[in-house]
Amino acid sequence: MKGWFRLTLGLLAVVVGLVWTLQGLGYLRGSLMSGDDIWAIIGPVLVAIGLLLLVIGLRARSKAKRQQ
Repeated sequence: MKGWFRLTLGLLAVVVGLVWTLQGLGYLRGSLMSGDDIWAIIGPVLVAIGLLLLVIGLRARSKAKRQQ
């Protein structure tokens, strides 16, 4: 079960970051965040953090498999 938490958290961060980016750029409407430039900046940062967590989680899982 090693790495599952990081994988889950990373995937969640990527999805939320993409939504925030699209809202900030004005592609997703219906929110107070729509069209606000700050979310177009925060979103990609969150996506990058999520991708980093995914890589760390995948490495932890592959390392755990090699030790078995």
